Amino acid sequence: MGTMGQKEIKAEVRPKMLDSEKITINLGLIDLGQIDLLVNEGFYSNRTDLIRTAIRNQLNTHAEVVRQTVARKSLVLGMHHYSRADLEAARVKGERLQIQVLGMASIASDVTAELAVATIESIFVLGSLHASTALKTALAGRIL
Repeated sequence: MGTMGQKEIKAEVRPKMLDSEKITINLGLIDLGQIDLLVNEGFYSNRTDLIRTAIRNQLNTHAEVVRQTVARKSLVLGMHHYSRADLEAARVKGERLQIQVLGMASIASDVTAELAVATIESIFVLGSLHASTALKTALAGRIL
């Protein structure tokens, strides 16, 4: 139970692939009751279905702003994985990566902190960054 007058529910945002994260939201009891009413009346299969639909509708409403911002900030849209080979190739070329992702960025588990520090200049992720705790610690000053 959250603060007075609110009940905590967990909404799992789960697309068909394993590229999702669980989120937790607090809703007022009246909002929650209205959600349950719509579920009981058959408009939605469950609470999560309604919440996903509401989120998608809001994202569709703001789709043009998202598109313009992605283009302006040169963000990679979707999932982007950085393997050890990717980072070693960058080191050979003398390149420093500026990772900018809207979605999910992941760094392979076999990437050493030394290799990451040598090749990653900055990380900006709107969504989720998947990397080992050691890498996140080593790159802490570079994660925006």
